[in-house]
Amino acid sequence: MTSSTPVQISLLDHIPPVMDGGAPDPDELYEGFTSWAQDRGLTLYPAQSEALIELVSGSHVILSTPTGSGKSLVAMGAHFAALADGRRSFYTAPLKALVSEKFFALVDAFGSANVGMMTGDSSVNPTAPIICCTAEILANIALRDGNDADVDQVVMDEFHFYADPQRGWAWQVPLLELPKAQYLLMSATLGDTTPFVEDLETRTERPVATVTSVERPVPLNFTYVVEPLTEVIDELVHTHRAPVYVVHFTQKDAVDRAQSLLSMNVASKTEKDAIVSELADFRFSSGFGKSLSKFLRHGIGVHHAGMLPKYRRVVERLTQKGLLKVVCGTDTLGVGINVPIRTVLLTSLVKYDGERMRHLSAREFHQIAGRAGRAGYDTVGEVLVMAPEHVIENRKLLERAGDDAKKLKKIVRKKAPAGAVNWTDKTFERLRDAEPEQLTSHFTVNHAMVLNVLARSTGSGGDPVAAMRHLLVANHDNEGQKAAHVRQVFRIYRSLRQAGIVEKVTDGAGGYQVRLTVDLPRDFALNQPLSPFALAAQELLEPDSPTHALDVVSVIEATLDDPRQVLYGQQRAARGEAIGALKAEGYDYEERMAALEDVSWPKPLEELLSAAFATYKKSNPWIADQELSPKSVVRDMVENAQTFTEFVSRYQLDRTEGVVLRYLADAYRTLRQTVAVEQRTEEVEEITEWLGELVRGVDSSLLDEWERLSNPVDDDADTPTGDSPLNATSAEAPARPVTGNARSFRVLLRNALFRRVELAARESYAGLASLDGSATGWDADTWADALDPMFEHYGDDAIGVGPQARSPKMLAITEGVDGNPRLWSVRQVLDDPDGDHDWGITALVDLDASDEAGAVVLQVTGVSAL
Repeated sequence: MTSSTPVQISLLDHIPPVMDGGAPDPDELYEGFTSWAQDRGLTLYPAQSEALIELVSGSHVILSTPTGSGKSLVAMGAHFAALADGRRSFYTAPLKALVSEKFFALVDAFGSANVGMMTGDSSVNPTAPIICCTAEILANIALRDGNDADVDQVVMDEFHFYADPQRGWAWQVPLLELPKAQYLLMSATLGDTTPFVEDLETRTERPVATVTSVERPVPLNFTYVVEPLTEVIDELVHTHRAPVYVVHFTQKDAVDRAQSLLSMNVASKTEKDAIVSELADFRFSSGFGKSLSKFLRHGIGVHHAGMLPKYRRVVERLTQKGLLKVVCGTDTLGVGINVPIRTVLLTSLVKYDGERMRHLSAREFHQIAGRAGRAGYDTVGEVLVMAPEHVIENRKLLERAGDDAKKLKKIVRKKAPAGAVNWTDKTFERLRDAEPEQLTSHFTVNHAMVLNVLARSTGSGGDPVAAMRHLLVANHDNEGQKAAHVRQVFRIYRSLRQAGIVEKVTDGAGGYQVRLTVDLPRDFALNQPLSPFALAAQELLEPDSPTHALDVVSVIEATLDDPRQVLYGQQRAARGEAIGALKAEGYDYEERMAALEDVSWPKPLEELLSAAFATYKKSNPWIADQELSPKSVVRDMVENAQTFTEFVSRYQLDRTEGVVLRYLADAYRTLRQTVAVEQRTEEVEEITEWLGELVRGVDSSLLDEWERLSNPVDDDADTPTGDSPLNATSAEAPARPVTGNARSFRVLLRNALFRRVELAARESYAGLASLDGSATGWDADTWADALDPMFEHYGDDAIGVGPQARSPKMLAITEGVDGNPRLWSVRQVLDDPDGDHDWGITALVDLDASDEAGAVVLQVTGVSAL
């Protein structure tokens, strides 16, 4: 498939006319789609044409062609054929980001009225004839509705996820439960597809066409390298084989590699000037942003999943423009990266898979290697694999010795580190020449699956036992695994009967049936499964409690996926503080280490929520397989009055700040959607608004796309032309003024003042001076003089910092001073032990200066009793 600059032309205009009640002619369908492609400057490859001919003819298609061979265009053709024939089609992918990307691409082609999306946390136009969804969404629809499901065609992208131990069941269930649907299964690394061909033909009585092509549009050259990496990169850059993507297997290694390459001259002065020009309007935050800015201005990119989306996009944009010759990243480049890569350079053939260090599989190797060489950019792609460091060092020693026998004899050859998994040129050759491993089944049975089948079978008048038996017998696992699934179903059945959710009744013919005794929510397994519990748990909270708003946040946070890196960062910090306290108390080393076992990240409301969850599961057993996870990320930021940058710095999360932001964006969306009306106090609304503004201020893309979903053709949207919102060619959208959202600004103001309350409570006068500075007259001595009388009167615990102290009621705001609406007067009341509340900090807040600084700008004017 070759292309020139595409012109946006609707595919709807190319649907051939049909007689009432008739079906479109396959030849006309094929001609209609190919004419649209030609109008966009696209010429189909032979494999694309073959797949499209089979699809319009009604066959299933298993498309196993290399990366960059245009599988997405075939998927578009499949949706086109289904829409023209009045059939409903589903596109599935493993990641929400890919589903969202495909959604916008299909909206461009078919119009917003014809395309919908379901990802679990977003649902747009769910009755549309074309639906983009995660694999789990389609699997649950298949379980619930079976043959009655309104699914006529299924396009499964990245079908190699069928072999994923945790998620593979979702790729298998539709094949088992939707025999009437037409399938397009796509991946660059499928391996032997014979079992799928035989299974689909038997199950659906429809022919299966396997379209394979070992011929890449851009051929690859493979090389095993034993020279030092810096020399290799230098040669690649200066022999016009860039951009080079240097693959690492940890984010830390990728960043460290970029740092080590700063001594190289990767970009010319002209290219560096062009990079500076491109970055003129781009705002880098402190933390990792400063490091990335330095790398980019030197011509080196970094790209990994832990980065902020805006940083990944700017790396992609600069690479697309040919300004970055080297990008250091992780092996996740196979998912979602949108840069033209000429050369892939693997630094290792070994990775940690969560349990052990091991060699890459052939599938993993080819997934990574396949990203080299992109159609329209390159005529050939390069894949280089570095030898282990000890091998490279030994070669250098031999080169230095030359033919000198004495020097050769003295060489002490270096060995691989003890216990390390090694690789050699033979490992490289085996992976290079190997076909991807055959996909293996990983079927799973859980409460949600059983309940879905029961709901489906009861609703259609079928036999639930027969329906479940079909799943247990028809799945692709081996006989031993199937027996284990049967035992699991009986365990689940017993728990459902004990909970009164199902009952066993005779059918009048000497047999029996199993049926549900309750009406299940239609979407109980399609959306966030713990959201109903979050709503129920809020009833345990007291709106009049001083901690109510923070407790609402904690209920929501307990139902969100764990941001593991953040929690480990909090645990490290907590253990560091605990060690200091234990040392001060005289505990010896072994006692300290034993005590640390019980120190974890903060888990607010753990006891209350765990008890409530145990009770809730009894009447809602479909969540029995879910785990509640109390944690404090948003709450931690609010309680400690932290900005995003301060939070990231405190827990040393610079390299994974993207993980922090994605979690905060999820928390904001869930707070918006899952807080009951009666729990939405003013303080809860303020925290929600503050959180949204915080996320937007760091990187607006995570929320902009979510909020655009309800209007995907918004002319003001900043999505560029092309298939992906990551193709942005412009700088960031202008940031909203910090005072633009009044509720959010009030939270920022309250945080700024409470930070002074905390420092004052600890008598940290130097800290107070660092905030307000001697230039304003509030140096350490001034603060001490002002607060000493209060401590003399109330003692060491004069100033409280608990829930009462941080209550919004303790902050009085007067909007407008001397007729100036952009100048506010505020008084933060200090919480004394006697509850007199007559001491306070007064200040003036300059809104214009705050907008200019992007943070609250205030000037303390007094600290005294009323």
